[in-house]
Amino acid sequence: MIRKLLRRVFRRGEPSPHRAELIPVEKHGIRREDVSSAARRVCETLQGAGHKTYIVGGAVRDHIAGIVPKDYDVATSATPDQVHRLFRRSRIIGRRFQIVHVMFGPETIEVSTFRAAHDADTVKDAHGRVLRDNVWGSIEEDADRRDFTINALYYDPTAQTVLDFHHGVQDIQRKTLRMIGDPRARYREDPVRMLRAMRLSAKLGLRLDPLVQAPIREMADLIENVPSARVFDEMLKLLFSGHAIECVKRLREDGLHHGLLPLLDVILEQPLGEKFVMAALANTDERVRAGKPVSPSFLFATLLWHEVLADWEARKKAGQVSQPALYDAMDEVLDRQAEKLAITKRIVGDIKEIWALQPRFEKRAGKAPYRMLEQPRLRAAYDFLLLRAESGEAPKELAEWWTEFQDVNHEERAEMLLPDNGPKKRRRSRSRGRKAADDGAPAAD
Repeated sequence: MIRKLLRRVFRRGEPSPHRAELIPVEKHGIRREDVSSAARRVCETLQGAGHKTYIVGGAVRDHIAGIVPKDYDVATSATPDQVHRLFRRSRIIGRRFQIVHVMFGPETIEVSTFRAAHDADTVKDAHGRVLRDNVWGSIEEDADRRDFTINALYYDPTAQTVLDFHHGVQDIQRKTLRMIGDPRARYREDPVRMLRAMRLSAKLGLRLDPLVQAPIREMADLIENVPSARVFDEMLKLLFSGHAIECVKRLREDGLHHGLLPLLDVILEQPLGEKFVMAALANTDERVRAGKPVSPSFLFATLLWHEVLADWEARKKAGQVSQPALYDAMDEVLDRQAEKLAITKRIVGDIKEIWALQPRFEKRAGKAPYRMLEQPRLRAAYDFLLLRAESGEAPKELAEWWTEFQDVNHEERAEMLLPDNGPKKRRRSRSRGRKAADDGAPAAD
């Protein structure tokens, strides 16, 4: 510990190999009034207490690229404890690297302390992935620690200037995604960066620098060593980026789709399956871009549906009764999925309800359609049916019938019901039985 402290003290006295370019507002184009008021207040409070503080990373990148950021991160020279003491509504979270969440109404600003460069004492696993690094450093070290050049941008809302340590603004303008440092080493530190490269390049329309792209296919297996919860979080960001189709396309091209979703590569090679998945992703992209709510449950239900169908059909051919076979197939697919992605129990429950309701849409006689209308997940299951019909998997007539059945009044619904041609239990007529006995004939069975 003493050796590490001495090494850090002497390192801080060394000049930084990177001199930040100070970019004025006339060149970066970020107007203070367009920045989150909560993020500005966090910066002003920390700066007022004597700490260097900047809005950093994705929010700065998106503003320069002309995209409205979804959230804001702040980087500061203050330690987590110092940040926590300055904001009443805040909490320290994280094990691998402690950060502070500062709450302003519905908005949460993530505040992190400048991180130090990795050294011989950094805790890593056998594959080189960083496990723990609660070591604070300078802003120069923090910039070096960030993954891509376009994320190493620091915006000061008070001075309205941007500090650019690795020519990130230039890379945004040139539409190129470059890594800070050696890509192979950076992927080993955190394999999720490979997924992040796919997402950012698709979202911003960037081409991958050859040095960034070259190692991905051969190092893709490293993602298996990442905790499933982290992979799930990154996959959610990717699928709800508003550019999911382009992301999946790039995952496929660079060999990253294998294993992320069970047999996603097989699904995408089946004409019917690919059409269904692409329709679901297109629908999600459209909703994200329009600012409409999206559901992880619905999207994952679509991505895994053809796996369920294949397993279900196999079980029925083996002689298993249809409904139990469906539930067993659902459990099998989701259990296999859990090995790679830590889907929450709530989302798993919603997925199962959407799947389980699909066969019930085929029942359009008697009381079954009315009972369907009472299902809490009817809307999601109905939207799922529409996608199935759009891809050619379900009859369009079935989807049209349910669309009309939900809109008409009670009397019209009764007229729409199909004849119930199912097996009926024959009731014995008491009068017929008595007459037959009187005539000397046997009573009806």
